Amino acid sequence: MKTADHLDNLVEALAEIEHLQWVHWSKAVAPEVAEATRRKWKCCWTDYSKLSDDAKEADRIWSRKVVALLREHKLIPLYESTDLG
Repeated sequence: MKTADHLDNLVEALAEIEHLQWVHWSKAVAPEVAEATRRKWKCCWTDYSKLSDDAKEADRIWSRKVVALLREHKLIPLYESTDLG
């Protein structure tokens, strides 16, 4: 498997964790937000695999930040930035 494939897999795995974290947080604060916000969030309270591509990409943005932090601390090898898409 190419390095880019490994990084893509890492980004995807981290995005799924990010989504789980967001679901947990958003459900916890849902009683405190406007009804319109709760309705918007509720459609995303589902498994990561069932999200739209746009919703998945929002989670991937955050997972790429984690990968960048890991690179900064030399916890994963540095490769060309294009490896992350």
